[in-house]
Amino acid sequence: MATAGAAAPVYADGVVRQFSIMTIVWGIVGMLVGVVLAAQLAWPALNFDVPFLSYGRLRPLHTNAVIFAFGGSALFATSFYVVQRTCRASLFAPGLAAFVFWGWQAVILAAAITLPLGISTSKEYAELEWPIDLLITVVWVAYAVVYFGTIAKRKTEHIYVANWFYGAFIVTVAVLHVVNSAELPVTAWKSYSVYPGSIDAMVQWWYGHNAVGFFLTAGFLGMMYYFVPKQAERPVYSYRLSVVHFWALISVYMWAGPHHLHYSTLPDWVQSVGMVFSLILLAPSWGGMINGIMTLSGAWEKLRDDPVIRFMIVSLSFYGMSTFEGPMMSIKTVNALSHFTDWTIGHVHSGALGWVAMMTIGSLYFLIPRLYGRTEMWSVRLINTHFWLSTIGVIFYVANMWIAGVMQGLMWRAMNEDGTLVNSFVQSLEATWPFYVGRLLGGTVFFVGMLVMAFNTIKTIQAGGPDAGAQGLAARG
Repeated sequence: MATAGAAAPVYADGVVRQFSIMTIVWGIVGMLVGVVLAAQLAWPALNFDVPFLSYGRLRPLHTNAVIFAFGGSALFATSFYVVQRTCRASLFAPGLAAFVFWGWQAVILAAAITLPLGISTSKEYAELEWPIDLLITVVWVAYAVVYFGTIAKRKTEHIYVANWFYGAFIVTVAVLHVVNSAELPVTAWKSYSVYPGSIDAMVQWWYGHNAVGFFLTAGFLGMMYYFVPKQAERPVYSYRLSVVHFWALISVYMWAGPHHLHYSTLPDWVQSVGMVFSLILLAPSWGGMINGIMTLSGAWEKLRDDPVIRFMIVSLSFYGMSTFEGPMMSIKTVNALSHFTDWTIGHVHSGALGWVAMMTIGSLYFLIPRLYGRTEMWSVRLINTHFWLSTIGVIFYVANMWIAGVMQGLMWRAMNEDGTLVNSFVQSLEATWPFYVGRLLGGTVFFVGMLVMAFNTIKTIQAGGPDAGAQGLAARG
């Protein structure tokens, strides 16, 4: 990436350390809330009739904590790390980068206070009210300035493909947030969307699905394209494929949102456009999965001994599975069975836990020792333990939801000869209850893995050298 023998620049890794640690902290918080919610679905009395512990208030707290606090912090940490190494340049405006960190933590704390209090726009993944939306906008602009400013001052001619994915994620999320969050404030903490009826729904799911497409996919593909080759100690399998993957993905993803609104008041042709583009998405998605997994060509033996690369390869496997399942569920006839069922919950969590969380965990296991003056984590055995807890937990979780979802869909649509329903809704709930307990067990196992990671990270930091940011080690990243 740079001229041989050139002196390594001094990288601004303080903000990377801060975001890395908060990724783990918010991961534990967000997943703990998820475990509580899973328990409430099995035993509703666990809300103790306390309003701010009710499912309707904790659920958006869970999604915001896992997506924007855990996932967001991971993206900030890794993008700031990757852009410096691939550009051979220190961060542009490091003071502004510090503002990005503290501003994002303020956003998360504001969400943690307002959502349990019932202060919400009620828009999926965009529940935060207008004052917080304004803060998000300011922080995001600062983030873009730091990131693209670093690329502008790069010492390399080439812009590595990971930065393309990070850049697309930054620009697109900014557009999504501004357009979908257009609202009219009526009080200090209440606003209404500027869009009416069906248009509001269409804009919301243009935003909602592309939050998945760019926040939870493009950004994490940037992570994949840097950390998988680094951990595998192999070049990316096909750089040409990575470029094709990038342009195909960002060109198609923006049009898939209407598949969330099948059989709604949206025009049929809009629903069909969403379905068709969702099916097309399978090709670039699997191209990226194949490119990531095949990077291990010639080094498959690493899967036996290296739990970090196992995290990454299993993550890519879940990415491939989720990006097959999503297009399949977008087909109208399949959606007629799957919509509103726990099959959708299984699909979301195979992506969120299997793809996003496991890629994040693998990347952090690469990153943390290098940020704290070590060559590896304090305990490789604990990484291996964490790998099996995560893998078993997510498989058990999603398998329970898949079975429950298909069963629900079949029970809801079963009819007698006279057109009456065979099953009541309560009967479907009774049949689903064992799978809710199964989901709780799977989620708990995954959560325990995060606690193992936190312990291993603390011990790694404590064992780090006196100069935690040892540049010799950092430059190797």
